[in-house]
Amino acid sequence: MQQSLPIKVYLVCNARYHDTNFARLELLKLLAEDEDIHTHVAEDFSDTEAIKQCSLLITYTCDLRPTAEEQVALAEFLDAGGRWFALHATNAILEINHEGKADTPDLAPNFMKLLGSRFVAHPPNQKLTVRVSDIQHQLTAGISDFDVEDEEPYYCEKLGEQLVLLEASYNAPSSSYIKSEYGTDRDSHPQMYLHPWGKGEVLYLTLGHCAGKHDMKPLVDIYSVVRGSWNSPVYYELLRRGIRWGIGEL
Repeated sequence: MQQSLPIKVYLVCNARYHDTNFARLELLKLLAEDEDIHTHVAEDFSDTEAIKQCSLLITYTCDLRPTAEEQVALAEFLDAGGRWFALHATNAILEINHEGKADTPDLAPNFMKLLGSRFVAHPPNQKLTVRVSDIQHQLTAGISDFDVEDEEPYYCEKLGEQLVLLEASYNAPSSSYIKSEYGTDRDSHPQMYLHPWGKGEVLYLTLGHCAGKHDMKPLVDIYSVVRGSWNSPVYYELLRRGIRWGIGEL
């Protein structure tokens, strides 16, 4: 039987220091693979009523700071059973000091609790070997451990329950961050996890760094294009599964 109503998805794509245009286009291509999906595209969370009308919220953001009212609405979206597929730096808020070092102040604690983690720092881009932590879960079943090149390895503060599906090991200091030693005392770091909230759930996938020629201004005038995990076919499989999970088809 054919789907009689469109499946509403809300995509927020607005990532400081990242190639927002590239990520938005790639995500829209994946969403367009399902003819029943109708996607609303936005740069922020301001249209809270539209978000609440959707089954799935997808975010590819960095340093996007929802208002207190928007955070309440996002909690209500999850409480009612909504699903949220959060990508890469959604949990990052950045402040750059006069020395060019980054701080990650806890300015939106309720937002980070919804996501299940808060970004604190990352060492230089590097090759990562990503391990499958849960080989039986539908989101990762049949996927073997894989490598990604030129990816940002994240150090995050855990907030609440996490079912870790992917993980990776690294412990280099984050020299460009004020909290340069954060996370270096741990051997393993989640790369994808599920975080329950109310009747809903968040799927967080930290992989997915990309940056274009002009995306690091004013820190760097011209930047070498980076595609990170987007060069990996496995990453696209994870994105497809995340979308299917979000609309209840996985």
